[in-house]
Amino acid sequence: MAKPPKPRARTASRVAAVQALFQSEQAGDSAETVIDQFIRHRLGELPGTGGFEDGRVPDAEVPLFQRIVRAAVLQQSEIDALLAETLPADWPLGRLDPVLRALLRAGAAELRMTDEAPPAKVVINEYLDIARGFFTGAEPGLANAVLDRLARSLRAREF
Repeated sequence: MAKPPKPRARTASRVAAVQALFQSEQAGDSAETVIDQFIRHRLGELPGTGGFEDGRVPDAEVPLFQRIVRAAVLQQSEIDALLAETLPADWPLGRLDPVLRALLRAGAAELRMTDEAPPAKVVINEYLDIARGFFTGAEPGLANAVLDRLARSLRAREF
């Protein structure tokens, strides 16, 4: 009998960060408010359930989740400026689907991290997988292109 796949805690942290950034933008909540709400109500598995029910993210690493959300919110103006320079001219940041905008902000925030940061290609692949979970159209390709371009600018030494 095959073993079930091992949960990807870092991926779960990134999924939760995208969801939290979306919620923060939609509700106008601060980073700390949304982080607190997620830790209390969305992260970790409810007893007697199988995992992702009701928007829960059971396997997320809380420190990584917090770090991404805080960085994305606290550095949002700088991140948005970088994204605006990187996005195609006919796709301004405000035109993007709010989930895609949250995903790009989370990915950009993580690519800007210099200490204890995973390789840029890992970050890009993780957010590409997340984009594929949210979208079936051209959005994953756009996310991949934008994050790749951004990574080549922010972490040129890795390429």
